[in-house]
Order: sequence, then C-alpha cells, then structure tokens
Amino acid sequence: MVHFAKRYIVLQIAGMVFVPMVIKAQNTGRVAAYHVVKADQQVMPLLITHGPDSSNESAAVTSASLNSNIDELLTSTNGLAETKVNRQFSRVLKHIRITDMAGQNATDKKAYTRMADLFARLKLYPLAMKCYLKTLPVVSQSVRSNAHMDEPDTFTGSPENEILALNQRDDSVFNKKAQWLENHANESRSEVIGSQKIAKAFNDGKTAIAYALLFHVKQPVPGKRKVFHWINTGHTFITLIKYNDDSTCVTRSFGYYPKKDNILSATPLLPSTSSTFKDDGGHNWDEVVGKFISRHKFNRILKLVSQFSEADYQLSSNNCTDFAVSAATIAGIYISNTKAKWPLGTGNNPGSTGQSILSNTIATDDYEPLFVYKNLNPASVAQ
Repeated sequence: MVHFAKRYIVLQIAGMVFVPMVIKAQNTGRVAAYHVVKADQQVMPLLITHGPDSSNESAAVTSASLNSNIDELLTSTNGLAETKVNRQFSRVLKHIRITDMAGQNATDKKAYTRMADLFARLKLYPLAMKCYLKTLPVVSQSVRSNAHMDEPDTFTGSPENEILALNQRDDSVFNKKAQWLENHANESRSEVIGSQKIAKAFNDGKTAIAYALLFHVKQPVPGKRKVFHWINTGHTFITLIKYNDDSTCVTRSFGYYPKKDNILSATPLLPSTSSTFKDDGGHNWDEVVGKFISRHKFNRILKLVSQFSEADYQLSSNNCTDFAVSAATIAGIYISNTKAKWPLGTGNNPGSTGQSILSNTIATDDYEPLFVYKNLNPASVAQ
C-alpha cells in the first residue's frame, strides 16, 4: 500500500510539471507570452503578442495587453536605479513595434499618453512629443495666433499633425534603443558641447514643420524640496527638437554647467566661475515638462544659449536651473516656487523646481495642456 501511494504521488507530480509544458508547446504557433520580472522578482502580467502565421505576418501587440503592460512597466520601475530599469525595459521592448502600437491605438488618447510617458522614460523625446501631440484637442490655429500675436505653438488639426505620425523610421530608432538597453546599464556621462555646436545641429538645411522643448529636473533627493544632499545638488536641463518635413528630426538635450577654474569654484565660498554647456542626452531626471513651440520661440531659445555661453556661471544667480527656467519661460512654461536658501546663498535650484512640478504649480501661455511626466513613486513625494 505504501509503495502504491509513492507511485501515485510521483505520477501526480509528473502530471503537474509536464502537462502544462505540452499544452504550451502546442500553442506556440499562435501565441507567445513574455514575462517581465520586477525588482522584487514578482511576475508582472503577461505581454501577449500574436506570433506570425504561415504568411509571414508581422507580430502585433493587442491594445488591451499593451496598455496594461506599459502601465505596469512604468509604475514598477518608477524611482528604481537605472540598472534595474534598463534591464526590465529591454525584456519588453524587443517584442514591440511602434507601428503596431500606433495602429492599435489610433483614437485612444489615454494609450497615446502612456506611450508618451514610455518614450520619455526611454529618453526618446521626439517620439514622446509625437504621442503627446495625439492627445491634444483640435484648436483653431487662428485663435491661438490672434490671442498671442505669435506663430501657433502646436500644429493640431493641420497637415503637419499627419506628418508627425509614428512611422517605420521611428520603429528603427525604437529598436536600436531596445538593443542599446541590453548592453548599457547606467546613464551616460555628460560631455562638453559648445553653444555653437548646439545651434549648428539645427541648421541641417531641411524644412521644419514643428519645434518642441522639454524641461528636465533631477532632484538631489527625489520627491523632496532639498537643495542638496551631501555634495549632490541635482541638475536642470532642457531638450530642443526640430521636426522636418521628410520625417527626420534633430534633437539635443543639454544643460548649463560650471567650468571649474579651481577646486572651490561654483561652491558657496567661490560661487562664480567660467561656464560651459554639456550634452545631457543620457542624463537621468525625476520630472519632465514638454511643449510644442513656435519657430520664433525656438530661435529665441537658441539666442538665449548663446547669451549664457558668454556669461560666467554663478551659483546663486546664473546656474543650471536659471538657464533652464529662462528657456522654459520663453517657451511659455511657467513654474512657481523654484527658489530656496542654502549656506551663503539663495536662488533657483533643482530640488525646489522639481517639487513645484510634483505639486503641479506650473502653467502655460496657451490652450493646450503641458506634457508632464513624473518619474517617481508617489509614496516618496513630500511637500
């Protein structure tokens, strides 16, 4: 009797292990499931995609599954170290095509909002703003133009909106990013880039159809209004984007930095020093605010870059946040309560600025809502 019981238990275990494997193997011709593992090793919901059939049909992501998994992916990686974020993102992104995402969500503004958030997290800012554009209401350009005596800041309801649709070129950029994430765990180092090089990048000889600005903040302590944490003072920088009529774009992310003349430069003891701009295309951030802008505003911001390049960096009155806030103001983005005090100084700073974005003390100069994404776990936010 004991021997029979042992054999029965063995058969039960074998059935539990092998039967699901056989069933899964039988179904792989139609459906493939991909798991995303959280930092705590819990399994997220499956990202279901339909595998190619005998006619070599390309893989397509179901709309419901896509929205659910983007939400889960963004929520589970908020506030995590870049290493863990990149690994989780790379597991999912290699199974997604942008053209499929756009096709599934052609009229779903909520889906485009989540796609914009995802692309912003990936630092694919031109794609993020394209998706954000799809969420905007159709407003008469003549109304905006007459109200502000300027070129319209957005192109909603015009042919340019169609040109800014997601396309196969975007798929290529997206796939390259997914591959990059598999081999790069951390943010890239910001290297010096001159103001002339920034301006030259946008003189590509192509006809522009749209311009955009994004405002980024990396707080010293995410979610807290602290000016510094040990030697970490955070950073504020911007991204400029020029969209061309041939579906290409030029984008540059950069910030204003001290060019240290000595070890105490840009400290409360010696607040002034030489200045420089650095390429912040790989720089992490906690909050971002984006907006489409007119050609006139875009050129004014480039002029601002030139002006700051000729001035000294000053910890209290001409720092990275001063530059970024000035650029945002030209773009029509207004952020309140960006200043605070520190030993021997006071002024704009990333800690206060980021907290103001978190508390939604931001405004714009036109009818469209701003693109805002906060890369923080809500539980960590403190006023």
